[in-house]
Amino acid sequence: MATYKTIQGDTFDGIAYKLWGDEKHMKELIEANLDYADVLIFSPNVELIVPEAEETPALLPFWREGE
Repeated sequence: MATYKTIQGDTFDGIAYKLWGDEKHMKELIEANLDYADVLIFSPNVELIVPEAEETPALLPFWREGE
């Protein structure tokens, strides 16, 4: 299982953006690290579990679906 070691000032949304390029995966990151769910800003060297991010389908208009 992959891990991520925080740097001073990291946040869950910032880490999600660094790892996956999108903050929408923040929920998955928090769920994998419930012991830290109440942390707003991380101190350095906290080791977090990095889950496999589920791909969400692109939101295309119905006339472009299947392209």
